[in-house]
Amino acid sequence: MKTDSIFYQLFQSFPGIFFELIDQPPTTANTYQFSSVEVKQLVFRIDGVFIPSLEASLPIYFVEVQFQPDRKLYSRFFTEIFLYLDKTELLNNWQGVIVYPSKSVDIGETARYIELLTPQRVKRVYLDELDSIGEQSIGIETVKLVIEPEATAAMKTAELIVLARQQITDTITQREILQLIETIIIYKFPKASREEIEQMLGLSDLKQTKVYQEAKEEGKLEGKLEGKLEGKLEGKLESVPFMLSLGATVEQIAEQLGLDIGQVRQVAENYQTQQQK
Repeated sequence: MKTDSIFYQLFQSFPGIFFELIDQPPTTANTYQFSSVEVKQLVFRIDGVFIPSLEASLPIYFVEVQFQPDRKLYSRFFTEIFLYLDKTELLNNWQGVIVYPSKSVDIGETARYIELLTPQRVKRVYLDELDSIGEQSIGIETVKLVIEPEATAAMKTAELIVLARQQITDTITQREILQLIETIIIYKFPKASREEIEQMLGLSDLKQTKVYQEAKEEGKLEGKLEGKLEGKLEGKLESVPFMLSLGATVEQIAEQLGLDIGQVRQVAENYQTQQQK
């Protein structure tokens, strides 16, 4: 799966995350519609466009996700933007946003576009520089999981699952963010089977329940599932098998999740019993 596909899914499902990335309130997304746009004249495709509602005099945001070095990036980016502006009937101002994993990937030739590369016109987001200080945002932390090293991705994912269950009270939204986390992990561990991924994430038991399967068909989750998903303790305990499968010790898990070591040991014993069957 391509990285830009993950970001398209992320921004489409949780558009507020995009506005967090550019230091705006996530509620700003309420006045925008996100889509991918093809400029037909030269078959250019813009990764993502946030278009404001007709009554809002807000800028159009053009989004590019760039995880590979590309010296022609800025030439292509501005060509796509100006072709789009030429074809659209919208009169709104615009701003470009380019998401990089780090500054080292930002090698595009800029000399001819220096007047456009101001913070007011184009914002460049480097994921490895996103601030983690203060209260954790589930949106920002999920974005950062994309660039998390494989060695620490397991621990980070367990933390995210706990954070999602603590911060998100809406059951459907919670399910969507957990599925997005799962998608990112599948991208990071391409050789693992889906069953192995779900087992690592602690989601396999949940997905086998009748209520989950019925909800999946209906496109919603019933209240019967809320207690399982919303409990902070349950959320932490369900993360234990994932961390065990990737080599963390009972002591490390208890310390990381703030659990009693006896609770973790009990889950570990049950997990080992299941593995031996």
